Amino acid sequence: MHNFTFNHIAISIKDVTTSIDFYQKVLGLKEIENTASNSNTRWLSLNEGRQLHLIPRPNLEVKTNKAVHFALSTAQFDAFISHLNDLNIEYSDWKDTPTKDYLRKDGIKQIYFQDPDGYWIEINNDV
Repeated sequence: MHNFTFNHIAISIKDVTTSIDFYQKVLGLKEIENTASNSNTRWLSLNEGRQLHLIPRPNLEVKTNKAVHFALSTAQFDAFISHLNDLNIEYSDWKDTPTKDYLRKDGIKQIYFQDPDGYWIEINNDV
């Protein structure tokens, strides 16, 4: 049996600068060096050695749904919701109720919102 650890998420995006700005402003992610190539792909740190890779694809058309998402956890869940409100970023619960969080059966709160290219992001308080 093999043992694996999570390394990175790579997503295709239309505009690198727009996406970098979004992920830095909304999630507070820090840009790190792309050590793999000299391409226009840019990397952001998800902490603990995990990364988000933003791969430019100017003609991109994202077709996805909320079930296809990545999730981040924070102990400051309510403060993060206030942050989204301050930035006028729309969010919803799992059932698409605007400006509402969802309480899972296990007691974890979660919300969903989209990045500039339409990718879904979940924020929860499972810390």
